[in-house]
Amino acid sequence: MDADYAVIGGGVVGLSVAWGLMARGHRVAVIDGDDGTYRASRGNFGLIWVQSKGLKAPRYAKWTQGSAALWKDFAAELSEATGEALSLQQEGGWDFHLTEAALEAKVAQYQALSDALGGDYPFEVLGNNALRREEPEVGPRVAGAILHHQDGHVNPLRFLRALAADLRKRGVMIFLNERISGVHHNDGFHLRCASGRQVHAGRVVLCAGLGAAELGPMFGFKAPVRPQRGQVLITEKLPKMLRRPSGIIRQVDEGGIQIGDSNEEVGYDDRTTTDVTAKIAARAVAVMPRLEKAQLVRSWGALRVMSPDGLPIYQKSETMPGAALVTCHSGITLAAAHARLIPKWLDGDSDAPDLEAFGEARFS
Repeated sequence: MDADYAVIGGGVVGLSVAWGLMARGHRVAVIDGDDGTYRASRGNFGLIWVQSKGLKAPRYAKWTQGSAALWKDFAAELSEATGEALSLQQEGGWDFHLTEAALEAKVAQYQALSDALGGDYPFEVLGNNALRREEPEVGPRVAGAILHHQDGHVNPLRFLRALAADLRKRGVMIFLNERISGVHHNDGFHLRCASGRQVHAGRVVLCAGLGAAELGPMFGFKAPVRPQRGQVLITEKLPKMLRRPSGIIRQVDEGGIQIGDSNEEVGYDDRTTTDVTAKIAARAVAVMPRLEKAQLVRSWGALRVMSPDGLPIYQKSETMPGAALVTCHSGITLAAAHARLIPKWLDGDSDAPDLEAFGEARFS
């Protein structure tokens, strides 16, 4: 066999899973698409985000919290192995609100989730005055914010590069510009690529993002994923203006302000549009008025990988034993769990996490 595991998909999700399998001593092959593939890994916001995740699904909130807690050691190990500075910060994050009504409604949701988790959901509410002592650039139109202490952010492109570099350094085969055209399940998995390449592996993990919609049925999965577009703006490099990130504004380690985001059901269209970018820019200026004079240097649209309920899908195939599906729209946040915990689930360890709640049966 070429490998113990073949991981289909070389984005953050696939490489995180591959890294974890490699760390457990498995021979791993990664099969990745070309530059025309839709890649959330290259267009995401870089957040390690707990707040607002699983407001109606405490199990998902707990899974997200667990991954956020694993990030520090995971990033340290990866940085030490590669020399790559990931710029990880986990000092909390903001949820800004422009009206008292919106703030109160969200606080009620957070409190309900905290109650469901037995109080393990550390957040605090700051009015405008208290908020501006923490973030002097916040404007008077902001009614207040929720500070969640488990949130943070990272440089996602450096993280992606570090994962790929460490995998290659440790002997993992990464096949680029490939597309799976067929699979034969006999004495393992014989994967045929459109280029003519064949990969033989004992097990397969499908981490192909939006590509899972097409490839999933080959391995016995429903894989009900759809694209959701988010648009992002980047300013020129600026002096330090923001202490902590938020879901709509964060200052990256190079100094630029990253502004987002949108949630658009437009199919497989990752273009930017002036009406949406104008709205997200106006919202950012309402929160931080000094951004009104900042120069924008680039923008992009990227497609999230969304399931019907927005939660991850972790499923082992019932018709092709040895195949598993791993997909989510929070690849950065869940990367540590995918590297540290998902390999235990794939290997069937006795202390593996119970992921039944995230299986495809919930869509029946």
